[in-house]
This record gives sequence, C-alpha cells and structure tokens, in this order.
Amino acid sequence: MQLTNRSKQVSNKEMTLMERAYIPAIATGLAITIKHFFAKKVTIEYPEVKRYLGPVFRGRHILKRDEDGRERCTACGLCAVACPAEAIQMVAAEREKGEENLYREEKYAAVYEVNMLRCIFCGLCEEACPKQAVYLRHDEFVPVFTERDQVIWGKDLLVEDMTNRYTREAWTKEEARALDAKRASGESTNVVPRAIP
Repeated sequence: MQLTNRSKQVSNKEMTLMERAYIPAIATGLAITIKHFFAKKVTIEYPEVKRYLGPVFRGRHILKRDEDGRERCTACGLCAVACPAEAIQMVAAEREKGEENLYREEKYAAVYEVNMLRCIFCGLCEEACPKQAVYLRHDEFVPVFTERDQVIWGKDLLVEDMTNRYTREAWTKEEARALDAKRASGESTNVVPRAIP
C-alpha cells in the first residue's frame, strides 16, 4: 500500500569521483550565491528612506481638533472602556466661561494619558470614539523610548498641532470602500487628502 504519491525511489549506486568531491554541489551553491549578489536588493536604508505603510497601518496616537482648533474629546471614557490593554486613562472636567474656543463641549478631558508600553495598537479606541477625536496615524511610527518617563503620553504629545494637521484621503470605511471601488474599476481618483470634516 502506497501512502503518498510524492515518494521517490532511492538508489544505492556508488558515487562517482566528482560526486564524492562535492564539486557539483559547491558549484550549484556558488551559482545561487552569485545570482543573489547581483539581484535587486529588497532592503531599504531605514532612517533615510521610509517605506509607505498603507492606509490601514496603526501608528502614533493623536487627539483631533475641529476646524476652529477646539478639542473634539468630551472625556466620555468609551475609548478607555474599549481598550483591551487598559492603556488609556482620563480625568474629565467642566468647561468654564471663556474656554469656548478651546473645547467643543461642556465636558472635556483635563487629563488624557496613553501608556505606550501597554498599547497594542488594535484601533478599538478609534472605533469606540463617538466624536471622532482619537485616531492612530497611518503615516507615522511611535518613536523609540529611551527613558521611562517617555512612555506615558499626555495631552501635550497627543493633541493635534493645527499647523501640521493629520490628513487622509478617506475618513470613514464607506469613503475608503468607495475610493477603492473607483480605483479597481479604473476611474481616475484625484482625491486630495483632507483633515477630518
């Protein structure tokens, strides 16, 4: 009974002088090495050249602002509840008179911290946010930590800088699917990246 059709018949014939010297095997190995030596290199010079990560990459955390520069976050805590690693902590506060240009709603996050060692970059905080305030950038890595105090990111590192706004071609899954369908059908898609509406 034969168990597989991939079996090979093995012969016990005597090896020739060339085969005993392993010259054909060495020549074959050297030929493969030389072929790879002249082939195009697949590695990149990382610090100078950065590879495109794609639109679904989840990188650096960011707390978005609206068009007027006010913080979107209302400290509802849904992102902290959705986080499986329990990496997000926040303290809510009430907006006072004169702070209408700083915060959109009456309640805001006075303290918003993300423990970057605990974060697993799953994106559940992004999906849970009803105000579209939390995003994981698709174009930026989290920098390397060298000190222990660089691990907890507060609002000073998380809140979006209005001079360097985070832009995307599509902000919702529906927009992204429609854009992909247009590209797949061959339609021209000259979409300008924009900040969240």
